[in-house]
Amino acid sequence: MNTTTAMIGTGILKGMAVTLRNFTGSYFDKERLITVQYPEERNPLPENYRNFPFLIYDGNDAQAGLRCVACQICEKECPPQCIYIVKSKDKKPDYVGKPQFYPAVFDIDISVCMSCQICVEVCPFEAIKMDKDFELSKRERFDQLLFRKEQLSKSNDYYHKIHPVEADAVDKNLADAAAAAEAKKKAAAEAAAKAAAAKAAAAAAPSTVISPESAAGSTSSPGEAPPAETKT
Repeated sequence: MNTTTAMIGTGILKGMAVTLRNFTGSYFDKERLITVQYPEERNPLPENYRNFPFLIYDGNDAQAGLRCVACQICEKECPPQCIYIVKSKDKKPDYVGKPQFYPAVFDIDISVCMSCQICVEVCPFEAIKMDKDFELSKRERFDQLLFRKEQLSKSNDYYHKIHPVEADAVDKNLADAAAAAEAKKKAAAEAAAKAAAAKAAAAAAPSTVISPESAAGSTSSPGEAPPAETKT
C-alpha cells in the first residue's frame, strides 16, 4: 500500500511540475502565449482552412476571366441549397477569346452555407474555391449576407495568396488539360489534312476504262467481236 501511495504521489508531483512549467512559459515564450491581441495581432490560418466559397477569375477582368460557365452542378449538389445560378442565354469571349456561357446571376447565401466544400469538389472547371475571410458580420441578415457575383469574384492571384500549394496544383492540372486538348486538336487537324490530301490525289489520278471485250465473262479474244448467241 505504501509503495502504491508513493507512486501516485510521485505522478501527481510530475504532473504538477509540467503544469507549472507550461504556466510559467506561457508568460515568457511568445510562441506559447495564449492570449492574442486581436485584431492588432492575428494567428496565421493554416493552408487548408476554409470558410465560405468564392469564384475565381483569370486575367484582370472579373467578367471576362470568370472560370464559371454556369453548368449549375454546384447548385444541384449543395446540401443546404444556398447557391442560386441563372445561366446566360448567349456566349461571350473569355480571357483567352474562347466563347463561353457565363452566370448571369450567381448568388450564395452565406447565412445558410455550411462550408462543406462540396461545391468545390464537384466543380469540373476549378471555378469555385473556399475563402479564408471570416470577418463577415453584418447588421442585417437577409440582404447583406446574400453575396452576389461581384462580391464573390476574386482573382487567381488572390487564390495563390491564401492557398499557395493548392493553387499551384490547380494551375498545373489546368495547364496539363489545356495542353492535352491542344494536342488532340492538332492531331485531329493533321488527320483531316491527310484525308483531304488523299482524296485530292485520288481525284487527280487518271481513271482506267474497261473495254466490253475484256469485261468479266467475255470469251472472245481482244479485238474480236463477241460470239453470236445460239438460238435453240
